[in-house]
Amino acid sequence: MKNLILASGNLGKFKELSNILTPLGIELHTQNEFGVTEAEEPFITFVENALTKARHAARCTGLPALADDSGLCVNALYGAPGVQSARFAGEPRSDERNNQKLVSALSDCEDKTAYYYSVCVLVRHAEDPQPIIADGRWDGEICTEPRGSNGFGYDPHFWLPELGKTAAELLPSEKNKVSHRGLAMLQLLMKLRA
Repeated sequence: MKNLILASGNLGKFKELSNILTPLGIELHTQNEFGVTEAEEPFITFVENALTKARHAARCTGLPALADDSGLCVNALYGAPGVQSARFAGEPRSDERNNQKLVSALSDCEDKTAYYYSVCVLVRHAEDPQPIIADGRWDGEICTEPRGSNGFGYDPHFWLPELGKTAAELLPSEKNKVSHRGLAMLQLLMKLRA
């Protein structure tokens, strides 16, 4: 698999995953390059949504596809925004409005713990009966004031106490070593090699 379709048009995800895959000789392409529309994500679990997206991209392109479904899960909000992370503040999608809603929802909460969760699914073709599935979790806390300009989504508000930084203050190479998506991809690549 020298060429993979990323079942997403999210440029932040594309950059992160390309940084991981390119050194391995795998060229990643966004589904937008092939005119693939976004798949429906009707499920309440990350794994079901990721599998649906991967199969859709593979079906539309005839190529192996990689999908990531990920989100921020906040303990005080019973796991929300979860699979609705990108649409937490409604449509059209907006990182800024999502972050404002999150900070507002936690304003009276003492518990600010949260974690990013990612499920990566690789299908060799649309009907692949044995998709490769891997997941990763990254624990942190939500901070009120945004910090940093790297990353995307909730990264400016995702505080990492052990590093004394937000996710948006990490360099991409640092983030890929410790993030939910980086950990899921490491696990996926190990399964692929096996």
